[in-house]
Amino acid sequence: MDRSTENISTLGLKAAIAAERREVADMLDALPPDAWDAPSLCAGWRVREVAAHMSMGFRHSFARQARELLKARGSINRVADRLARQDAAAASPRELAAFLRDNAHHPWKPPVGGLALALGHDVVHGLDIAVALDLDRRVPEDRLRAVLETVTPRSAKFFGAGLTGVSLHADDLDWSFGTGTPLYGAAQDLALVAFGRKLPPGRLRGEHGGRFTA
Repeated sequence: MDRSTENISTLGLKAAIAAERREVADMLDALPPDAWDAPSLCAGWRVREVAAHMSMGFRHSFARQARELLKARGSINRVADRLARQDAAAASPRELAAFLRDNAHHPWKPPVGGLALALGHDVVHGLDIAVALDLDRRVPEDRLRAVLETVTPRSAKFFGAGLTGVSLHADDLDWSFGTGTPLYGAAQDLALVAFGRKLPPGRLRGEHGGRFTA
């Protein structure tokens, strides 16, 4: 890849991240009050905890997160859970949406991974909310393809996807992953499966669909 193509790709990912954050913020602003306490696809988190977690990297300094990591004995998951619950309790729904919108261009990236995984973080958590609430949100294809390209055996294992013996086949775009018995669904639903989520009934087709259904 030459340097000009690489720069275009980087600029495209940055623009996609900013657009995704703004759109998720708009989605959050439109939610009725009771939806904020509804369960999300993130086990143990309501919609408000997911929304709080999405902006955690913008609002907490590296030093604060390092201190929390020490208290959590090195568990990133425990740090994320503690901060999400604290922030969800302290901020109003309007503030949680504004954190995303006001930081649309923030350069945060996950500790491991680049811009594509930062986009994946926003896309997947946005769908954690939208799918759980049965909202008609469709992630634009260019963003979705960028996220799907980050799916690897290593990432599936990290997120506890449990894909042994299963291959994922999107029925709305040309994408598949893995080997084994086919599991069919919309590409964005399969992205959620690859990131370790269990989906509401009726969204997946295949012999092993029940393994990935809540």
